Amino acid sequence: MSKPNSVIASEAKQSSSWPKTGFLRRCAPRNDGWRLIRRVAVATSIVAILTAAAGAAFIHSLGPLPLDKAQIVSTTVVDRNGKLLRAYAMADGRWRLPLTSSASVDPGYLRILLGYEDKRFYDHHGVDPLALGRAALQLVTRGRIVSGGSTITMQVARLLEPRRERSIHAKIRQAVRALQLERQMSKEQILDLYLTLAPFGGNLEGIRAASIAYFGKEPKRLSLAESALLVALPQSPEHRRLDRHPGNARVARDRVLERMVGEGRVSAADAMQAKAVGVPKWRKPMPILAPHAADQAAALRKDTPIIRTTLDAGIQQALETLARDRATVLGSNISIGILAVDNESGDVLAHVGSADYFDDRRAGQVDMTRAVRSPGSTLKPFIYGLAFEDGFVHPESLIEDRPARFGAYAPENFDMTFQGTVPVRKALQLSLNVPAIALLDRVGASRFTSRLKQAGGSLVLPAGEAPGLAMGLGGVGVTLHDLVQLYTGVARLGSVKPLRELIQATASKDSGGDDREALRLMEPVAAWQVGNVLLGTPPPENAAHNRIAFKTGTSYGYRDAWSVGFDGRMTIGVWVGRPDGAPVPGLVGRVAAAPILFDAFARTGKLPAPLPKAPKGTLVASNAKLPLPLRRFRPSGDLIRSGSELALHIQFPLHGSRIDAGSGEGQLSSVPVKVAGGVMPMTVLVNGLAAGELDSRRQRLVDPPGPGFVRLTVMDAMGAADTVVVRIQ
Repeated sequence: MSKPNSVIASEAKQSSSWPKTGFLRRCAPRNDGWRLIRRVAVATSIVAILTAAAGAAFIHSLGPLPLDKAQIVSTTVVDRNGKLLRAYAMADGRWRLPLTSSASVDPGYLRILLGYEDKRFYDHHGVDPLALGRAALQLVTRGRIVSGGSTITMQVARLLEPRRERSIHAKIRQAVRALQLERQMSKEQILDLYLTLAPFGGNLEGIRAASIAYFGKEPKRLSLAESALLVALPQSPEHRRLDRHPGNARVARDRVLERMVGEGRVSAADAMQAKAVGVPKWRKPMPILAPHAADQAAALRKDTPIIRTTLDAGIQQALETLARDRATVLGSNISIGILAVDNESGDVLAHVGSADYFDDRRAGQVDMTRAVRSPGSTLKPFIYGLAFEDGFVHPESLIEDRPARFGAYAPENFDMTFQGTVPVRKALQLSLNVPAIALLDRVGASRFTSRLKQAGGSLVLPAGEAPGLAMGLGGVGVTLHDLVQLYTGVARLGSVKPLRELIQATASKDSGGDDREALRLMEPVAAWQVGNVLLGTPPPENAAHNRIAFKTGTSYGYRDAWSVGFDGRMTIGVWVGRPDGAPVPGLVGRVAAAPILFDAFARTGKLPAPLPKAPKGTLVASNAKLPLPLRRFRPSGDLIRSGSELALHIQFPLHGSRIDAGSGEGQLSSVPVKVAGGVMPMTVLVNGLAAGELDSRRQRLVDPPGPGFVRLTVMDAMGAADTVVVRIQ
């Protein structure tokens, strides 16, 4: 019998409220749980995605790492060995000296730095969770910050983007930047950044600036006390400034030492000894060596962090001290310029532009090595050198030192006396004026000027003036720089290497960036003869003989005193005078400049090196054994003979002519030389070297040394000579 519909509906309603048992009880909760799990998973994923998106947006908002800041450093000028000569503060007045690498810092300092600041520096990836946890626990348990949780990488991030606020947001920013740094840079590079940017109080940034300012030395060698102090200062650089709060700095240093003892990195005895050392209370001035050279280098190499020079800091310091001491004795307005050069390379080893860079009375900031001044007699050796090269005179030849007139010009000696007949050697050693002018008259003033210019010595003549004989006695302008360069040519047996003060930053170690070609000054034999003569010049009082070849000079009116000398290794030039050009009564090269020259050689710390040996073909003989034409020099005015004899004259080849001596087989054919006049026998010289005698017809075939300019000289039995220059092709 079927149930009524009302009953069925009532049962259905009642069944919905029955407790779920059996299969229904097992299935219904499971469906709800899975639904809940799915909802939680979806919500978690959404949160993760949103968090990741927010993190990505935050990182993107940070932009790229501001590493350009680390590239802005003080310009530093260093010597040939990397020693600091001078540094220049940055535009904002801060000192941040460039550091080549952490290898140039004392390893003891690095051990203390890493032990105190970041023990796991080489293990973490920019953020150290253990350090952060320790710092948080100490903050909770002690109520104050005992040790920070920042790694060195995080500190570098903060230094790259300095912010005053200290917040969770700032710490997160540092952590993100630290992770970026670790991805882009090596540990060594990050450590180098810290060592360059860390603050040390005032306008000092970086370990190098701090070490030089506080201890007066590079951070390569630091004591334990110095290392601990430099580790402590960046924690609170202004509160621990040595020039304001030395007590705070000492307490912080001792705290570093105690912690290192507690961790077993430093022995208690060493720490106690380090604590007994006081801390500096004043900053030391930054080094200023070779200020003139440094200024020139900084002007030429703008925006270059490290400018390498050829200077030697030890020699530079010694010669600066010498110039300052001697200028004090000579007078309040006297300045001194000194230039020391390595003969072989042409590298400038010392550049002293004035006696005192900061002395206004001496115009200390004027570089007197570059000032154009009258050279006095210092050009005479080059006159003699060209005369030796031309072959019409020898160091043992006799020459007249008697009153003579060359047109309207009548030179006189410095002491207003004359020596009569003297050897050429003695004439140069005594710096006699008449013999020098007589030789210059034969050499030719224009040719003399051209030859010096060819070798890098620019002679400055008065406006509208042509080269004349007076230039042999100082009637011309020259700089100490150019004069020293010319003298290195004598020391190098006739070839000049242009002087160099800067080393190319991109040069390879082998080449040194040196692409300078040697310049010709004179023939090797002539250069050796000049050096041999100057070696015998009487030295100043109490100085050793035959050690340094040198020449002195005094300009007209006692305005400039000079002395330039060389040995087998080095050439040094000295100028003494007033920068304003005013006369100084009694200022003589031999008395004022020569003693400084000899003292300068002594202060280089090296014994004088012997001069080069005589080149092949050098004629070394006494006057009696010289060829007859070389025994006595006769000036141009003595070429006319008595009776019917004519003056010696080369008829062929003509002066300045071009001669085609090619044989078609790659060799040069002989060149005929024909002479008129003169007294037999006659000798032919090719570039100063004897090439045989003329035959009875006054002719001879000579073999040219090669293509190019060749100097042909013919000398007769009475010492008369004629010279032509031809071009062989």
